[in-house]
Amino acid sequence: MTERPKNVFLLGPDERNLALMRELTHLEPYRFHPLLDKEKLMHSDTGLDRLLELAQNQLDDFSGPIDAIVGYWDFPVSSMVPILATQNGLPGPSLESVVKCEHKYWSRLVQREVTDAHPGFAIIDLDQPEAPPGLRFPMWLKPVKSYSSTLAFKVDDEEQLRAAATEIRDGMGRTGEAFDFLLSMLELPPAVAEAGGMACLAEEAVRGEQVTAEGYCSGGEAHVHGIIDSLCYPETSSFLRYQYPSRIPEEVQERVVAISRDVMQHIGLDSSTFNIEFFWDAETDALNVLEINPRLSQSHAPLFELVDGMPNHQAMVQLAVGEEPTMPRREGEHRIAAKWYHRTFRDALVKSTPSAEDLDRVHQEVPSATVDVVAEEGRQLSELPAQDSYSYELFAVYLGADNESELRARFDRCVELLPFDLDER
Repeated sequence: MTERPKNVFLLGPDERNLALMRELTHLEPYRFHPLLDKEKLMHSDTGLDRLLELAQNQLDDFSGPIDAIVGYWDFPVSSMVPILATQNGLPGPSLESVVKCEHKYWSRLVQREVTDAHPGFAIIDLDQPEAPPGLRFPMWLKPVKSYSSTLAFKVDDEEQLRAAATEIRDGMGRTGEAFDFLLSMLELPPAVAEAGGMACLAEEAVRGEQVTAEGYCSGGEAHVHGIIDSLCYPETSSFLRYQYPSRIPEEVQERVVAISRDVMQHIGLDSSTFNIEFFWDAETDALNVLEINPRLSQSHAPLFELVDGMPNHQAMVQLAVGEEPTMPRREGEHRIAAKWYHRTFRDALVKSTPSAEDLDRVHQEVPSATVDVVAEEGRQLSELPAQDSYSYELFAVYLGADNESELRARFDRCVELLPFDLDER
């Protein structure tokens, strides 16, 4: 008897990730269904309560069995997954464990209970901002909930701190209000309840090479299946590329894995993928947790496909249907892979972007390249969503190669082949 297809509902699918997920169907007869669209979920003014209602209505209207609900985007998708999974009797993490990861202050409090691998931190008052006692400049200011480095500012003195606090207070409205709604569904520790979803966290700046542990939690155990390097443009905090596998020493990677296991098992996340961002200071050998995400990084997924032979969406879907993940290792076509970002550091009006012919030429000259053009003709770069606080992304490209020099040469060629006309006046 042929097994029926498993119906997997995907919150806010996009073509790039959906194409990767279709590769999973040779393992199991999965059938993927869109659940709301990305624009409504990530960039509209629709409240979280209404998004949940719309998603549940769509599920109720489905005539067949529902086997899984998944998502790979940041808030609110990451928080909608556990709510909808619980409502529909499906495997998934608890809402509390997800919020413990996503609320930057609560996450730090929980981390502090099992590790000292984190910077000094404290909540600041956005109405009367000043450096918290015991914290030293430079420090980072960031809302307790944000995404893609939005509204994160590095400050060197009290004047910069006050200016950053004003910008954060003025810009955190929609996300902060939605996060407050989410917090109202939980019993919170007093310190977290007092901070709420509209608070701002100050953290001492730490330095070093940035790496990310990608893994999953199943049956109360945390597993790491890959470590990715995050390399920035020189003298900036803006990403140049994500590169896999990591180049950091094996002993440091083992410590990253150990800390990740301790923290995730203490948080209690289960039936979920996760990623944890770290700084490793090669001079002092110090490791510091930057942040925890209760989901996979969709930016890393193609890198696993290029090197290991399967995107880590596989772990996400297998967990969601109640199975133990089976991630391959080093079975891909390339020894090394990266997602590269081509950026500008000045705002500009986009007069033109690469043509279809330009993209075709890239595919002909660099067969492993997968290009995502982010800049939009006729728009100001600062108007584009999900940009960081210091730069503007023009395009991103996924590349595989046999070594790092070949990888860089392929990116440089992509930059040459993809022209942008920018008016910086």
